[in-house]
Amino acid sequence: MFVLKIKKEYTYIITAVFMIGIFILLFFNGNHIAVGAHENKNFIKYAEFNPTYEAMEKAMREDIKSYGEEIKVDWIEILACLGAKYGGDFKKYKEKDMDEIIDKLKSNISIQEISKNFKNYNYYHEVYSAVLKEFLGKYKIKRKSKKENEETSWEEVYGLKAFSPIAKTFPFCHYDDFGASRSYGYSRPHLGHDMMAAIGTPVIAVESGTVEIMGWNQYGGWRVGIRSFDKKRYYYYAHLRQNKPFHMDLKEGSVVKAGDVIGYVGRTGYSKKENVNNIKENHLHWGMQLIFDESQKECDNEIWIDVYAITKLLEKNKSSVIRNNETKEYYPEFEFSEPSLETQN
Repeated sequence: MFVLKIKKEYTYIITAVFMIGIFILLFFNGNHIAVGAHENKNFIKYAEFNPTYEAMEKAMREDIKSYGEEIKVDWIEILACLGAKYGGDFKKYKEKDMDEIIDKLKSNISIQEISKNFKNYNYYHEVYSAVLKEFLGKYKIKRKSKKENEETSWEEVYGLKAFSPIAKTFPFCHYDDFGASRSYGYSRPHLGHDMMAAIGTPVIAVESGTVEIMGWNQYGGWRVGIRSFDKKRYYYYAHLRQNKPFHMDLKEGSVVKAGDVIGYVGRTGYSKKENVNNIKENHLHWGMQLIFDESQKECDNEIWIDVYAITKLLEKNKSSVIRNNETKEYYPEFEFSEPSLETQN
């Protein structure tokens, strides 16, 4: 009876302390409450992208080859089937596995029927679509005529319409450095891909999109952030050239076309002071962040993927550029258009 009496007397005090604690938590830690609320939302919070260059290249060729035929195969569906089959581990990739899926598709067996044998197909399809959705498709290109006063017309093409981050004819070297250790400021993994190139090498927009940010960042130096029109991909280009890092036409909020020159290779960064060359080797750092919900931008749980294999694939489509001797700026040699650009104001 004594214990029960004590508990009853302290009930009001305990309740009051509890309510005060909740008030303090909400008042001083509101940001964490907001972040926590997102944890229950139904969107992908972790993803990896590991298809090899060989797998992507073959799937892309099969997609392009089937364009216009009675049965069109989709490279993302093929890769998603393999991703589900391997549990995302493309070290297990065998060409015959892809051939088997393609043969079934060409035999008019639906992707739904094929994928039901693979666990988590829908997950891999959503992730791989977020990465590759706008890489392949219809686009138009207008080449300059070699004959004077001869009119040129738009040529419609189906194929790879994303571009290498480095312009055509400009040399570079690279290796898979995703996840390598970085120590400036704090210890962290490298969440992008470095392409070693000469200072002043034109940097190309991989995909059409909107310039979300440009300017100085102590880690990336002069950098540009471009968001795809579907909002799924955020492209980050960093360590641009000292003094004249950006193309003169580039502005925050402006639309850029795939293949446009957006800036020039340098080695700026690793300094709180602007316009400082503290990077040892001149190179372009480029990365791709996947965004399934806006809460994933500018947070501790951003999803950055390894783009080494993608970089190798994009070497199949390099933007040919010409230099304006008056402005000393580079511009695409050919005009480019695609359906997503036609819907932009």
